[in-house]
Amino acid sequence: MTVLEKRDGQVSNLSRAFAVHARTLELLDARGLAEELDRGGVGRVSDIRLFDRVHVDLGKLPSRFPYMLVTPQYNVERALLARAVKAGVEIVYDAAVTAVRQDATGAEVDTTGATYRADYVVGTDGFHSAVRHALGQPFPGKSVLKSIMLADVRLRETPPDTLTVNGSGSEFTFIAPFGDGWWRVFAWDRRSDVTDDTPLELDEVRAITKRALGTDFGMYEARWLSRFHSDERQTPHYRVGRVFLAGDAAHVHSPAGGMGMNTGLQDAANLSWKLAAVLHGAPDALLDTYQAERHPVGEEVLRISGTMIRLAMARSRFARALRGLIGGTALRVPAIHRRLTGRLSALGFRYRTPDGEHRLTGTRMPDVTLADGTRLYEALRGGRFVVVGTGDVTGWEDRVRVAAPAEPGTDTVLVRPDGYVAKVFTGTPDPATLADALAALAGKSVAA
Repeated sequence: MTVLEKRDGQVSNLSRAFAVHARTLELLDARGLAEELDRGGVGRVSDIRLFDRVHVDLGKLPSRFPYMLVTPQYNVERALLARAVKAGVEIVYDAAVTAVRQDATGAEVDTTGATYRADYVVGTDGFHSAVRHALGQPFPGKSVLKSIMLADVRLRETPPDTLTVNGSGSEFTFIAPFGDGWWRVFAWDRRSDVTDDTPLELDEVRAITKRALGTDFGMYEARWLSRFHSDERQTPHYRVGRVFLAGDAAHVHSPAGGMGMNTGLQDAANLSWKLAAVLHGAPDALLDTYQAERHPVGEEVLRISGTMIRLAMARSRFARALRGLIGGTALRVPAIHRRLTGRLSALGFRYRTPDGEHRLTGTRMPDVTLADGTRLYEALRGGRFVVVGTGDVTGWEDRVRVAAPAEPGTDTVLVRPDGYVAKVFTGTPDPATLADALAALAGKSVAA
């Protein structure tokens, strides 16, 4: 595997993401990265208050990670980079993509320095994706917020909450810590509709922060100031032949909810095992399920973040009071609260159950304890499928593990490498039936 990176190899501190949600932490746990990332994080947030009266409690999430981990995106990048290098991935820096071509047997990518050929190509090159452009794929949507201000600053006063956010209708401000004495500030002013290249001064960020939060926390010394605009867009096709799109190359939305980086990582977790399976001989049609499963999730994320940012932008005092009253009342209903936290954390997303399959197929598999005292998500490490129960996986031992649960049930569950239920068998699965499932999902048996 080769990763073409247009940057120069330095991990940037200019990333916008600061939130790692529960489902992403579970996927990182299945790769042995969650504990290290958690230790290096700035803080855990389980209680979120929005619009004065709206209270979101993540502490009741059905996960080993009932919180949102606050850590700069570069910490996530460093952890994933170290794992990739250890796995033998070749990373080529200063390799901006200039063209993409494909044929019946593979795809070629031209960069500023060389041409690379592979069986499949995945474009994860962001909003201005050169891969998406080369495919001729549209990116329909619109700008939601213009001239969002970004600043890395020092504060003389420490905010009372790990994440600080509020809006007055004409402006809002979000403050998150890097953990090293610097703070990232996102600020927006309805009355300041300027282009992204308009110069930005710290005094402007300080004034908006004070109006939105009631204080600027003694803001001083900016090491970086910039502007950007926030769009809501989604490409209609995540797969075009042998080329795929993931993350911001496939979908972008407002920063509300902190779901961008998380959704992209979950795209990658979904697609990666399918590519590996097809390279091991699974049917090519398995790759079509990437579009079928992840495109609807992208649509839902756009709806959720879009709703949140529009509520934050409510202009009149009456509208702001109404959002707090209705939102606060609605979230006191347990079912509504569970649905919202399930969507924000991504624990509540499920994939469509194929016709004739068990109703749990496509749902997230909980991190059950196994008979040997370990956990399911530990057993998933190495990109393996796990048969939770009993079954004969002869010929797939390099890709599939059998693990008895600590509390035996009547069903045997085949769990995908991304932690979702692939298939449910009643009792011990018939060897031929299990073999057919494994051939379709994990590739050919080594004995085939």
